[in-house]
Amino acid sequence: MADWPFFDINCRRCERLAGFLDEVGERYPDYHARPVAPFGAADARLLVVGLAPGMHGANATGRPFTGDFAGVLLYQTLYDCGFASAAESRHAGDGLELIDCRITNAVKCLPPQNKPVGAEINACNDFLARELESLGEGAVIVALGGIAHRAVVRAQGLRQKDFGFGHAHEHCLPGTRTMLDSYHCSRYNTQTRRLTDAMFHAVFERARELLDSRR
Repeated sequence: MADWPFFDINCRRCERLAGFLDEVGERYPDYHARPVAPFGAADARLLVVGLAPGMHGANATGRPFTGDFAGVLLYQTLYDCGFASAAESRHAGDGLELIDCRITNAVKCLPPQNKPVGAEINACNDFLARELESLGEGAVIVALGGIAHRAVVRAQGLRQKDFGFGHAHEHCLPGTRTMLDSYHCSRYNTQTRRLTDAMFHAVFERARELLDSRR
């Protein structure tokens, strides 16, 4: 695991989340059951921001979007668009590498029922703010879902009313950066066809287009 300056694996600032992780760790002693670090390239120009680790996904494996349904479409899409060395993320030691890309979460700890409360999202926001500060000029941020979108806006010190969330919406951020919105690649969104594979791919194809134009 990379030693990220904007991540603390020992963070326990949210009492509810810390206590829940302790309980999960007791029930599943082989699980990671700690804050989940970002995964990917240190010099990435594409940052994918999700919501939070899933119980039997990142919380189990220690790698974002690995081991759960949402990661299937995400990693396949990253591979198709040239951002990953393989189309599947199986476990943290599988040798997969992200190319010019990093994945992080708005909330680094598993929340009960996959639903962090506002105070927990805000408590974790300074980690995201520091990670965004580490990105270079012209970077692209893909926000997966409304919570991730609003976390990015907050982390940049911007007004929420100026940045409405919508699938495939494009927002100019400070430092010639761009945020692209996408519906979250959750089982519910994909099975209800709110989000299709083609819709999801189009967002990352646009990210690739923007980055290629800024070389």
